[in-house]
Amino acid sequence: MPATEPDEDYSHEHEGGPTKSFLEHLEDLRWVLMKCAATVAITFMACLLGSPTLVKVMTHPLKKANIHNANSSSAITFLVGTNRIGTFLIDTNQPSLFGTNRFMEMVPMQIGTNLVFGMKPAADQELPPTVGQGVNLVNLGPASAFMLAFQMAIYGGIALASPFLFYFIGQFVFPALKMNEKKYSYLGLGVGILLFITGVCFCYFLLMPVALKAAVQYSEWMGFQAETWRAEEYVGFVSKFLLGMGLGFEMPVVLLVLVKIGILDYAKLAGFRRYMIVINLILGAVLTTPEVITQILMAVPLQILYEITIWIAWYWERKEKKKSDVISI
Repeated sequence: MPATEPDEDYSHEHEGGPTKSFLEHLEDLRWVLMKCAATVAITFMACLLGSPTLVKVMTHPLKKANIHNANSSSAITFLVGTNRIGTFLIDTNQPSLFGTNRFMEMVPMQIGTNLVFGMKPAADQELPPTVGQGVNLVNLGPASAFMLAFQMAIYGGIALASPFLFYFIGQFVFPALKMNEKKYSYLGLGVGILLFITGVCFCYFLLMPVALKAAVQYSEWMGFQAETWRAEEYVGFVSKFLLGMGLGFEMPVVLLVLVKIGILDYAKLAGFRRYMIVINLILGAVLTTPEVITQILMAVPLQILYEITIWIAWYWERKEKKKSDVISI
């Protein structure tokens, strides 16, 4: 009998890409690693040179938090241009020469034929980025500024390089996948990236200001001042918080992949609901400041995503059941 040609549709649906030898796969992997390393190095240098811009991005949640310490209303800050001379406490029981102004700027004034320095209220737009927010970020040490820039460049460089890293890794992995596996991989990658960005934006614009303000209030409740924070600790906290929230929003993708490969199903996910509530609250305590409001703000969207995952699993099982019923008929 003549050899039968393989079904073309079956071949495209179930077979992967061209077969390569082990050494050829190692060569491909070497090029992928080289391209990834070069991309991260370029984005790292770009972020290192753009450190002032990154500082503005990282301190935006602190400004939005609109933090005012308990002692801030009884202090006056003196400025020369954008440089702060110092902050001095005043007696709130006595009338103040400065009125309600908490920031005074030293400027040259002409009095007769004499040029003297005088004080005038400083406008809000003239204030330095970290002044007037109740919390000032400082570098304590000669190498602190460089270490802070290095830390921000690492986080920022990896974030900027991540789309290219996914593309290079996909070039290496996807040719070996079958057509249906490629379809689900592209879908999962797209949804995963969208959820990650959503989690980071939710944390950056909504959750982070609340967490920072809660941290200051909790410190004041314990009797400590929270007027100065180390800049490197602040950047590390914000970066890990954003990363943790972004990864937390990836939970539906991971669970649905486990559903697709048969490890989980609708019944298991629904039965695990009560435990997931506790897990989300624990994640809120670990990844954020350990106070109730921030924990709830983080746990609620994660629980909503889990409920959506349960309904998607139910829809898939219902669809597969209808399909099997039609085939059996």
